[in-house]
Amino acid sequence: MDLKDVNMKELSGLEKVKVLSYFFAKVILYVIIFMFATVYALTCIYFGNVLHNLNNNEDRPTLFNAYVIVSGSMIPGINIQDGVVIKREKMKDLKEGDIITFTTHDSRYDGYTVTHRIIDIKNKNHKYYFRTKGDNNKIEDPYLVKEEDIYGKVFLTIPKIGYIKNMLLQSIGWIIFVILPALALVVYDVHKLVVHIHNTTKQEEELEII
Repeated sequence: MDLKDVNMKELSGLEKVKVLSYFFAKVILYVIIFMFATVYALTCIYFGNVLHNLNNNEDRPTLFNAYVIVSGSMIPGINIQDGVVIKREKMKDLKEGDIITFTTHDSRYDGYTVTHRIIDIKNKNHKYYFRTKGDNNKIEDPYLVKEEDIYGKVFLTIPKIGYIKNMLLQSIGWIIFVILPALALVVYDVHKLVVHIHNTTKQEEELEII
């Protein structure tokens, strides 16, 4: 059933609440299913690529990866708790303006994973070095990024997915986003089945009387 098939004007207040609750729960479940399907697909690609690298003794980042942003250095393009999906790229294909994720050697955050924009590229002795800067930062990053420290280029940003991730890691999150919508769908479908059986039985009884 679709909302376009329902004449809301003919429904009582309670029936409107039931219909709207059903579709709201359905939308939430579709979003959750899409998220899990996306995460599952990326996980399969990730581990498949890890096995490929191990079998071929290749020391390089995985083809795809994903991170949740925890600082405001890339606001307004990428906000805190946004998710970014990155893809491994050949160094020669990276250009100024690309957003990359890398390990920083800044003494303040040594070893941290950072996502910043490329503002300059240098080629020394056939090796690439990248000058980066956060869009929301006043100054560029103090250290050049070596090509071996780069995980990949951002090709997809998923707004606020970090909040959903954090919620789903808690019991209350599962109850609100998964169990309650699923329960609402089951209750609504059972109600529709009961009404259908009741109407069918009533019609059969009327036919027998006739």
